[in-house]
Amino acid sequence: MRVLRVGDRALLVELDGGAETEAFHAELLRRRAAGALPPVRELVPAARTVLLDGVDDPERLAAELTGWEPAPRHARVGEAVEVPVRYDGPDLAEVAALWGVSVEAAVRIHTAAEFRVAFCGFAPGFGYLTGLGERYEVPRRATPRTAVPAGSVALAGPYTGVYPRSSPGGWQLIGTTDVVLWDAERDPAALLTPGTRVRFTAGGGR
Repeated sequence: MRVLRVGDRALLVELDGGAETEAFHAELLRRRAAGALPPVRELVPAARTVLLDGVDDPERLAAELTGWEPAPRHARVGEAVEVPVRYDGPDLAEVAALWGVSVEAAVRIHTAAEFRVAFCGFAPGFGYLTGLGERYEVPRRATPRTAVPAGSVALAGPYTGVYPRSSPGGWQLIGTTDVVLWDAERDPAALLTPGTRVRFTAGGGR
């Protein structure tokens, strides 16, 4: 872990990889929920960093962070958001083949996993979800699509994501959902925020 000062009231914590970053972010959320985290206005995780912004005493907190031992990654915090999916994506059969299983088995694998939003980016409401494990990582498509429909459930590398709006994309599309990922009139506007637990279920109508 490397802790860097950013301006007068922020810290940037650099970690070795995605797993370590998720564990550290989960520990921050756990301590905040328990009232054991000093005041921090915002926690912003990325692939290998976590930004702590609005810190009252950055120097003191930086010294504390290096002595933390994060709880196990499987520790559960908060209720899981359920996302009903129609597993009808054009790349589902290709993903199943990459996994060496049938299409039906691929759906069971995806719905059996419990996911967690590691970080957000790319587009408002788009969360990078982990939970499948290395065995089920898949490559991006060699040729990205010029338009991926809103609600598409997709895989790339270690992540699952749901496109909140139509946009270009190179992820493998395995299904669709009607869940609204981003609503400016909702508080918070994003349904999937960093640290949120997520379960995908087969179904979803239409």
